[in-house]
Amino acid sequence: MSHRAYLDAASAEELHPAAREVLLQALDSGWADPARLHHEGRTARLLLDNARAVLAEGLGVRADELFLTTSGTAAIHAGLPAVAAARRRIGTTVVHSAVEHSAVLHAAASAGTPYEVGVDQSGRVDADAFAAQIRQPGVAVAAVQTANHEVGTRQPVTELGEVAAAAGVPLFVDAAATVGHEHIPGGWSVLTASAHKWGGPAGVGLLAVRKGTRLAPAWPVDEREDGLSPGHPNVPAALAAAAALQARLKEAEELGRQHRAWIAELRTRVAAEIADVEVVGDPEDRLPHVLTFSCLYVDGEALVTALDAEGFSVSSGSACTASTLRPSHVLAAMGVLTHGNVRVSLGRTSTYDDVDRFARVLPGLVQRIRAEVGM
Repeated sequence: MSHRAYLDAASAEELHPAAREVLLQALDSGWADPARLHHEGRTARLLLDNARAVLAEGLGVRADELFLTTSGTAAIHAGLPAVAAARRRIGTTVVHSAVEHSAVLHAAASAGTPYEVGVDQSGRVDADAFAAQIRQPGVAVAAVQTANHEVGTRQPVTELGEVAAAAGVPLFVDAAATVGHEHIPGGWSVLTASAHKWGGPAGVGLLAVRKGTRLAPAWPVDEREDGLSPGHPNVPAALAAAAALQARLKEAEELGRQHRAWIAELRTRVAAEIADVEVVGDPEDRLPHVLTFSCLYVDGEALVTALDAEGFSVSSGSACTASTLRPSHVLAAMGVLTHGNVRVSLGRTSTYDDVDRFARVLPGLVQRIRAEVGM
């Protein structure tokens, strides 16, 4: 096997060269506690402020609206309960789509009384039902992702944001799948993202809170990040995340154009060359780099393992629950085939040859696995 094709960028991208360079430099200058007043602390503070300013610009927010956390999940677990707690006198209902990331589902369950809104077969939330529920009394917060992390389908964030604003309900948006890939829709009150999704280092999450959105953090508040992310910040990692996002945004348009064309071709070839396969997600209104399909009579884990042996790194099932061996809650909510599913997601180093070779190798592997189980 001469070449491996990493096709799991929706889980994590390799460190962007711009991030690597900045990270190595920052390790020597940004190690001190930025809360201290000595020279080393002031240097770390300047670097941290610079990182925050660059990240905020990338999200289109003010620097004082952006808080740094230890991961995208930590940002969700800090932000969603804090918004809900601040509105407890109004109500405890947390409205969310059925296809949110598991971190949002867990946070919603712990923050109040979750109300789940269904999706159509493409994975898009029922906007009318979601809007109707937002207008009900007792809603503390509503949560909807920018685009689905498993199937790539975009959600009507701007439309729902207008409804939420009219109802006086904060809209919480998980934008991890979108940031660094395409424009972030407007209309939200709180937004979260994760640096390793755009080529930054793992361990950096973003929590953006629009001015006027009230928060009540669920844990004892200290001086760090307004109590939303306690503890010593990782200044070098924050700088590397900022460098990666800045560089990635310059590449995003061209990468998006390439990825959209390659994924469209792969959708067509998978559907045409493999029997009993279901390609899922919206074919047009979607992220440019994500494709998910399900093969009848095929175990998803077996197919991922077989593809790995051929040099392809892909994922199967829910990226957040694959280790539990439970079917993907996203695919189940969509009413599509939940087993034998594979997600292909392209990154900045993906090539057309990777996609073409994948399309040529896949049918034989599916046929072999089906034959092994007598199909």
